[in-house]
Amino acid sequence: MSVDQTSWEAAVRHLYEDAYPYDATGPRRHEDWVLDVLALMARVPDPRGWAGLDDAAQNPEREASPTYPFVAHPPEYIARRLQEIDQDSAENLLLALTDDRCTLSNLRRFTESEEELRAMARTVLARYGDEANYHTNVSKPGSEPGTLDFTTPNWGYSPLSVYSEDCGLIVVSDTEVGMFWNFSDY
Repeated sequence: MSVDQTSWEAAVRHLYEDAYPYDATGPRRHEDWVLDVLALMARVPDPRGWAGLDDAAQNPEREASPTYPFVAHPPEYIARRLQEIDQDSAENLLLALTDDRCTLSNLRRFTESEEELRAMARTVLARYGDEANYHTNVSKPGSEPGTLDFTTPNWGYSPLSVYSEDCGLIVVSDTEVGMFWNFSDY
């Protein structure tokens, strides 16, 4: 499935308009893609010029810390907080990130059907191609390695921000790195 700018931006905007998101894509320039994640946190421009979402972009805290609301960490700190997941789990995670608490119950607030929302999540992932891999700081271990279980209310995460909770998905292709993150301060 190929995706165009209009479809991708519309899907991102619709899914995350009620969250406190940081959704952005940057170029993949390093074998160690965590270095590209650090560049994304520092707001490297989208290589295609596509619009993401950055609710903290105008926050005065960014003057003192350009990566705000993320904390500037060394690559090793970030790498050890991420686990690889499969594409189905990545799709579910994109839907769970639409609001607080990282759960699929967030989908109730939408007027679209679950299948329509899943189609939007697949549109978001399509930008990165079939060979992309997926990583998260969320721990909701599924029955198989590399899967997440969204049927359980118990989950863990390894924060990367100044907030009490932040969770997200990193998508890594040969040419781009996407970051879909949600922040909560409850």
